[in-house]
Amino acid sequence: MLQSELDGKRVVVALGGNALGETPGEQLKLLENTSKNLAHMVKEGINVVVTHGNGPQVGIIDEAFEVASKDKDAQVPPMPLSDCNAMSQGYIGYDLQNALREEMLNRGIDEPVVTMVTQVEVDPNDPAFNDPSKPIGKF
Repeated sequence: MLQSELDGKRVVVALGGNALGETPGEQLKLLENTSKNLAHMVKEGINVVVTHGNGPQVGIIDEAFEVASKDKDAQVPPMPLSDCNAMSQGYIGYDLQNALREEMLNRGIDEPVVTMVTQVEVDPNDPAFNDPSKPIGKF
């Protein structure tokens, strides 16, 4: 496609939580590589919106708080899953934002990159709650 055909188009890129690796270091490496492709799209004039999963990441955070809360000496309170979810959104967004910003600057693109932590309203009567099938953590 010609530059003019791409200019101003919006693309939503969805990264699964499993595509982000199993450790913080692995996530940084994978996001560095992903950011090359995202920055290329931005350079072509595409408005890029990135969304991501967080199953493995929120599971690691949840498990860490669960283990720490059982240590009487540590005095770490249990953490609600919703808070663990926000933590994982924040650090994934932070890592992605930094990797993408750096890659864009390497290509001479001086545009803002923004991370937004979001919430989704779910119908409490959804029948899927009777038999949950989406695991969090390592699986």
